[in-house]
Amino acid sequence: MPSICLRRLLPSMLLATLLTSPPLTAHADTTRYFNVNGYTLVSPPGNDAELKSFSSFVVRDGRFIAVGGEHLAEAYAEATAVDLQQQTVLPGLIDAHGHVMGLGMRLSQVDLRDSESAAAAVNQLVQFAQQHPQQSWLQGGGWNQENWPDKRFPTAAMIDEQIADRPVWLMRVDAHAGWANQAALDAAGIDASSIDPDGGEIVRDQHGNPTGVLIDNAMNLVKRVIPEPTVAEQQQALQLAFQRLLSLGITSTHDAGVSAEQIALYQRLAANQQLPLRIYAMIAATEPRLPELLAQGPITSADDKFQLNSVKIYADGALGSRGAALLEPYSDAPHQHGLLVTPVEDIATLFNLILPYGFQINIHAIGDRANRIALDQFARSFAEIGGKNLRNRVEHAQIVNKSDLKRFKSLNIIASMQPTHATSDKNMAEDRLGKARMAGAYAWQTLLQQGTIVAAGSDFPVEPANPSRRRYPPRSTRSTCRGLVC
Repeated sequence: MPSICLRRLLPSMLLATLLTSPPLTAHADTTRYFNVNGYTLVSPPGNDAELKSFSSFVVRDGRFIAVGGEHLAEAYAEATAVDLQQQTVLPGLIDAHGHVMGLGMRLSQVDLRDSESAAAAVNQLVQFAQQHPQQSWLQGGGWNQENWPDKRFPTAAMIDEQIADRPVWLMRVDAHAGWANQAALDAAGIDASSIDPDGGEIVRDQHGNPTGVLIDNAMNLVKRVIPEPTVAEQQQALQLAFQRLLSLGITSTHDAGVSAEQIALYQRLAANQQLPLRIYAMIAATEPRLPELLAQGPITSADDKFQLNSVKIYADGALGSRGAALLEPYSDAPHQHGLLVTPVEDIATLFNLILPYGFQINIHAIGDRANRIALDQFARSFAEIGGKNLRNRVEHAQIVNKSDLKRFKSLNIIASMQPTHATSDKNMAEDRLGKARMAGAYAWQTLLQQGTIVAAGSDFPVEPANPSRRRYPPRSTRSTCRGLVC
């Protein structure tokens, strides 16, 4: 049975997880909870999930062993009884794609998600700077030029008019572009003579000068000069993220791309029974110690709260910053095809390194070219070395050529998708792709109908982690979740 959260239906939408309440500790005796306003989902064989209500449930050692009604009182007469006084109980949610450390860091930085213009974003940044005079670098993110009136990328000069004494680095909402001021560009040594790195772009003005926006791998030029967060800061960020996720009823999440250092942090927390939710982590393929970590084999903590048996590979960028790799040029930028952040030959090398160790491959692919490259490589590697039954995934599977959709089923690939991206992208997706290519975009309904497993998530902090605030497509275009978070 799934872990659960206890939800009081108040305007504030506060959530508290029973997983962290004293009666549900890892070594608890059998406990029967009654007088419950409970709801869960059941999936009869061959049918869609159905809503089921219950008034009582039984937990032993932190796990559900029974859900039902008053008959449980007799069946578990020796259990400790707890009256929940008609509080509402819902299943804990599993988010299949998020970034836990990123969420925690974002919670302590300036959040520009709701900025309505570049000027508004700068004003918000100025207020944040005044409140944090001790920070040597000002960081944050969430801006989206597609939500601004002119739909143009911002510039370093816009920040420099207000803040020139400290470097500033602001990530775009999709985390595939960043906005720097001149101090940050200077710290990174970026000027008109700088060369675009492979898989990245330094956006330039008509005279060839950097404007302040860096796309995909070009962001690393700035990231590498930003002081690394201390272990204490990382631990604080994780705690902030845990608190936020649990408050929203998310009791398990897949962490899409973690470093060796973050893995060590998770392992220490799990060993000390300090992980309040379940973490299914993916090693970032860019981690220098990847071969060593693979050789150590899959990891599952003693308390089952931390699991590591997958690797996140990065194929391309994102649609909003025109970094998604497309088979044909962008409809609104005919000279651009997007970016491959990992060369095709390196993707092949990674596949052939990872699969023999029995690790699941989860490859980020947004554009139709990136998705085809991923599917082609899965087919080649399966034929040469096997690994087809490792529950391999394509993360996002956002824009897929219609002829490639059926390959997800034939190759046994899970589509790890974020339905909320469709509504976030609705004001620019067709501009980027044209109407014809939209037929293979955000195609979870087609994938589900052909029998492909769809693992749904939010991609927090790119999108809000709060399930009740996510914006979804009209009901006619939505699929039944079948127990997944949609």
